[in-house]
Amino acid sequence: MEQVFAPWRIEWIRREDKNAEIEDCVFCELPEQDTDRENLIVARSDHAFVMLNNYPYNPGHTMVIPHVHTGEYAALEDEMLLDHARLKQRTFDALEAALEPDGFNAGLNLGNGAGGSIDDHLHTHVVPRWQGDTNFMPVLSDTTVIVEALEATYEHVHEAFATQEGTTVPDADSAVVIE
Repeated sequence: MEQVFAPWRIEWIRREDKNAEIEDCVFCELPEQDTDRENLIVARSDHAFVMLNNYPYNPGHTMVIPHVHTGEYAALEDEMLLDHARLKQRTFDALEAALEPDGFNAGLNLGNGAGGSIDDHLHTHVVPRWQGDTNFMPVLSDTTVIVEALEATYEHVHEAFATQEGTTVPDADSAVVIE
């Protein structure tokens, strides 16, 4: 099989406004906007936030992103580093509750040779995994099949963060605030 037809994706590909409102760094500017649901931000802490990946490898593929703009992991001060790590823990818990995966892949792409499309603002990918989720599509045809819409995944993950102790949800359109 050489082709997978996904005609609904053409709207995304042909869109005129490809982040037209973003002047510099998407990870710096999106959390400043008052549109968490639209920007797929599901949770926030003092020094970081959790955002669904716009191009997920699997449903629930999130990124834990510190607010500080740096591509250097060593540049995170101790308080930021601890907050980022704790938010990753909360992310694993929320994804476990929301999606019941069999495991996770988690990691950082550091430096422009590491593969990520944004190398000047570090972020940790957390990808839920299920037994058998790597099938012939990504192996033979370099194609990933996502089985759930981002909006549905947002609802599941947002709700799971909201049920964690020590969290508040200001309103339905805002990210969960981790205290």
